[in-house]
Amino acid sequence: MPELPEVETVRRGLKKYFANEKIQQVKLLYPKLLVTDEKQFLKRVTGSIVTRIDRRGKFLLIRLDNQSTIVSHLRMEGRYSVEESDQTPHKHTEAIFQLVNGNQVFYDDTRKFGRMQLVKTGDEAKAVKSIGSMGPEPTEQTLTSTYFFNRLQKSKKAVKAWLLDQNNLAGIGNIYADEVLWLSRISPLRPANEINSTEADNLRENIISELAFAIKNGGSTVHSFIDPAGESGHMQDKLHVYGRVGQSCERDGEKLIKIKLAQRGTTYCQKCQK
Repeated sequence: MPELPEVETVRRGLKKYFANEKIQQVKLLYPKLLVTDEKQFLKRVTGSIVTRIDRRGKFLLIRLDNQSTIVSHLRMEGRYSVEESDQTPHKHTEAIFQLVNGNQVFYDDTRKFGRMQLVKTGDEAKAVKSIGSMGPEPTEQTLTSTYFFNRLQKSKKAVKAWLLDQNNLAGIGNIYADEVLWLSRISPLRPANEINSTEADNLRENIISELAFAIKNGGSTVHSFIDPAGESGHMQDKLHVYGRVGQSCERDGEKLIKIKLAQRGTTYCQKCQK
């Protein structure tokens, strides 16, 4: 599943080709993509202008000039691509936004898990429960040390499971949970409330810096993720533990192991992560 860096990469790519463009026509090839009424969606989106593209956690927020917002969740395999006017739908294309400038924006989804919902701009937190309950974005300004440590102290969950819970903080998935815990020398099995304030500060800084680094590198192309212009990310070449089970830990040479935690594969080093 695309995580915050991958979704942010998509947002930046769409901003180049979609923002400030008028949508001439919408073709909905897979109606179940929508969480909202199909007729209302087509009526409100057709003829509108995309004013900007925002992001909240793993959700894309496509803002329209009629005070409507398309909330798009890519889920497992959803992706956008910008195509020329004569491009026909791909095998798994679910929606096509035809622009007045001649370009088309395709939304494809191999697994068909992604969803779009049309809401009134500003009402995303009310209309979409997952956004309303979402924790802060992982930045210096929004993820404060006080909030982070106090929130950890309230949970007995394994810290890996705690990081995956979007109610605690936004955007972290399996890849970056493994990475930031390795960088912080913390075992994914440690109960969240047993992490002391010094460890919490270090973990917080690693979360903020690692996600920023991943965004800079265009995200991780570990499955099918590519940006709207068709470019792959480079972060997968810079991962320390994710996808490296059985290989040697870069820090101490111990063989990395993989366990199942919170129903997710979890790779870590037993020697240096305590």
